[in-house]
Amino acid sequence: MNKDEIRKNAYAMPYMNPAFPKGPYEMFGREFFIISYRTDPELMRKAVPEPLTVKDPIVNYEFIRMPDCSSGFGNFTESGQILSVVDQDGNAGGFSNYLFLDNEAPLAGGRELWGFPKKMAKPTLGVDGDALVGILDYGKIRVANGTMGYKYARIDHDAEAKKMMATPNYLLKVIPNPDGTPGVCQLVRYYAQNVRIAQAWTGPAQLELFKHALAPVADLPVLEIVGAKHLVTETYTIGLGEVVVDYLK
Repeated sequence: MNKDEIRKNAYAMPYMNPAFPKGPYEMFGREFFIISYRTDPELMRKAVPEPLTVKDPIVNYEFIRMPDCSSGFGNFTESGQILSVVDQDGNAGGFSNYLFLDNEAPLAGGRELWGFPKKMAKPTLGVDGDALVGILDYGKIRVANGTMGYKYARIDHDAEAKKMMATPNYLLKVIPNPDGTPGVCQLVRYYAQNVRIAQAWTGPAQLELFKHALAPVADLPVLEIVGAKHLVTETYTIGLGEVVVDYLK
């Protein structure tokens, strides 16, 4: 390979057979179980990078089931924390704190493209009798249990879709140089696109978080449950991101 060929074809690693394809990254039947809770404001501020700020210390703990991804990411489940923030433009947004999933392609693509803070683990989302149940295990150790009354009460699915597409999502993308010094250190923003929601539900919910050294979601403790929702989408596209802040410049 000469230098021109490398420049032309360089997209992702491994170079000859990338771990994930090029976008757009369109998904069908993506299912969200989101439990919103209030946490310690000082602890949350320590997890949020400037220029993002914390107004109300609300954490959205998510369990997401993605059985049909048309963009090469395959069949996978994800779980993690999205922190409610205010961005530099005064808009309410979300900052991804920790995410755990069970499939290599979306793990590699999420980290390399956008900077999603993804690690390999064992999340599940399903129905147990009359309860919607989300579970996160890291290895053999339980990290999170979430429950909600299954299809307990309807909410406006069109309003939820509009809110999802209008909300900016932020990520702290960090990629080191070969010598261990920072090569990429950016605040990245992306939006959900083409969101159509088929079902939207709410109900009584509970969330338990357990201490784990390598999956420290319990570092933002659950002080009060403030809401929960179960969304089933028809279509959902993860838009490519943009650099908002380059911390190395």
